[in-house]
Amino acid sequence: MTGAGPGRSAYLTLNGLDAHYRQWGDPGSPPVLLLHGLRSYSATWEPLAADLARDHWVLALDARGRGESAWDPERRYVTESYVADIEDWVGQLGLARFAMVGHSMGGTTGYVFAARHPDLVERLVVEDIGPGSSTTGPGSERIVREMAGIPPSFDSLEAAADYWRGLRPTLSVSAVASRLSHTLRRRQDGSWVWRLDMAGIAQARLEGDPARGIDLWRCVEELACPTLVVRGELSDFLSATTCEEMARRQRLLRWATVDGAGHYAHDDNPEQYAALVGDFLREPAP
Repeated sequence: MTGAGPGRSAYLTLNGLDAHYRQWGDPGSPPVLLLHGLRSYSATWEPLAADLARDHWVLALDARGRGESAWDPERRYVTESYVADIEDWVGQLGLARFAMVGHSMGGTTGYVFAARHPDLVERLVVEDIGPGSSTTGPGSERIVREMAGIPPSFDSLEAAADYWRGLRPTLSVSAVASRLSHTLRRRQDGSWVWRLDMAGIAQARLEGDPARGIDLWRCVEELACPTLVVRGELSDFLSATTCEEMARRQRLLRWATVDGAGHYAHDDNPEQYAALVGDFLREPAP
């Protein structure tokens, strides 16, 4: 699937930190906000943006500590901070109604934001996360192991590519290339170091659930907009059982599966993922 290119960059200050976001499409079209995952960045959404920008104004934020946004000197890499940043972002843009798409960490942000601001969010898509995903189960345990074992640098891009392929064997060649381009920078000695605040992000994650103090089940129950949960068929992070329970508790929520995909469904099967998300966002208003 061909991406939409890097989009148009824009900068602003969110809660005292310099922030960067990308945009695609016509600002006169219905807006949709794209929120990336824990170790990701706004450009991860290029393939999805290629589809949505046909009839949406697509906006993708680099969360604090990632992409071209500033690192947080206090390492406040938790859900409450991300939600506050989105509140500031949409306020400065003057957005009155919009859709949201969030992967993993961004999905948690989406649940919480949509539950707190039912007047703003008209549709919500959450990719491969639900209540309990970050605290129990093999996926949560895997993330903790990965965060505890993050190398501080790489001797070469080939070594960095091997690292990503070792973590995500299903990643496509283009997805690996995107990670190399957007998560690393080269030092004068020739080695490659992280462009994102990996040490601070890892510290926050290893200290526990980033959504601690927030009842995600209650957020699901309080959603007031049509919601689609997208699960990777091979995911170890979000179970079908959790999806079924969310749909039972929330009549506005339904869920779908992306074939052959793991936790990064938008990378593993971008065509099916874009079709599911695009069809959902383009449905007539209920």
